[in-house]
Amino acid sequence: MESYVLDWLNLLLRWAHVITAIAWIGSSFYFVFLDSSLTPPEDDDLKRQGVSGELWAVHGGGFYHPVKFAVKPPQLPKHLHWFYWESYTTWLTGFSLFTVSYLWSAGTYLIDKSRMDWLPWQAITVAILFLVVFWLLYDLICRKFGQRKNGDGIVGALVFVLVCVASWLACHWFAGRAAFLLMGAMLATSMSANVAHWIIPGQRKVVAAIKAGEPVDPIHGVRGKQRSVHNTYFTLPVLFAMLSGHYSFTYMHPQNWLILIAMMFAGAAIRQFFVLRHGFKLGRNSNPRGYALAGMVVILILMGWLAPPSESGQTVTTSVATTASNTGTGGQIGYAILQPILAQRCYMCHGPQVQMKNVRLDSAENVKRHAQNIYQQAVVTKIMPMTNTTGISEAERMVIKQWFETGAKVD
Repeated sequence: MESYVLDWLNLLLRWAHVITAIAWIGSSFYFVFLDSSLTPPEDDDLKRQGVSGELWAVHGGGFYHPVKFAVKPPQLPKHLHWFYWESYTTWLTGFSLFTVSYLWSAGTYLIDKSRMDWLPWQAITVAILFLVVFWLLYDLICRKFGQRKNGDGIVGALVFVLVCVASWLACHWFAGRAAFLLMGAMLATSMSANVAHWIIPGQRKVVAAIKAGEPVDPIHGVRGKQRSVHNTYFTLPVLFAMLSGHYSFTYMHPQNWLILIAMMFAGAAIRQFFVLRHGFKLGRNSNPRGYALAGMVVILILMGWLAPPSESGQTVTTSVATTASNTGTGGQIGYAILQPILAQRCYMCHGPQVQMKNVRLDSAENVKRHAQNIYQQAVVTKIMPMTNTTGISEAERMVIKQWFETGAKVD
């Protein structure tokens, strides 16, 4: 029953997390586009009001004319929309999902004993510290160097080094899949913390000053803009880290930390292209296609590096076929060959004592019912066994593959 309840919590939290993340990222991307696409106002009345930029757009059958006041508007409206609940709910649902999916079953999902043989509470503590310590160091870098000459470049370089160190530590301390997700959660936590500790408080101080008739300190806008820009560069790396759990060839590689860093760099570079392309169209900067090409080249290099050697796969398949032939099955893998592998590698989590995800594989009937999932999880994605705690070999995965592709017979 506990597994069933956790599955429902996982589903509902994942659903809510995706919905709120779309809202947050969507509004963030829109305002980056808006800032990059604004042009100086042409109307004299707008100039007198202090408008620094305007944009004409058409969407959904109507015309829109957003304008931006660089420091403050002539007067505040009664209804002022604040963009912060999108961020907060994304983080709250994400951390709740991380708790249900990984922290609750740390011994299964978070720990890889071949990397670090620690107790669940130790792994949970270090995972949470990853979120906190990275934010503190990142925030310190921004405060120390962000307002200096060439501050953006210095901050960018130092944060990149910090991300590299964190990636190496995560991939050497935790199970690969958990390490990738933890890195995404770490960056997402800093994104939400930027909103909660700098962007929104700064905006509140500006609004309070306007209401009190006091001069507005422009530093709040500068800091808020800086953190908002950082958030937009974090976005694609975070999305890759979150999605990578479905592709075991990334996080199960011996140098998975390098793959993670490279993909995050590629995501940030591609995001840079999209940020600058609007300015390019308006003649403000050079063509940014070099950033997109750099990101694509990194991805192509990774694709070539991670490509599996076809010879080894053919050798294993031939070996399996030979074994089946020697048993008189004519190349077909039957349940008698499959069952010992399942017993040794799968019953720990899907046997008579425990049925994770409500899946039980200790009978021929259940194996037949879950044949498609067995093939997908153990052969195609190689996600199972989780963190390969039971030590399944490639040859055994090929036995499962041969069994499924020759009819998945259990009689």
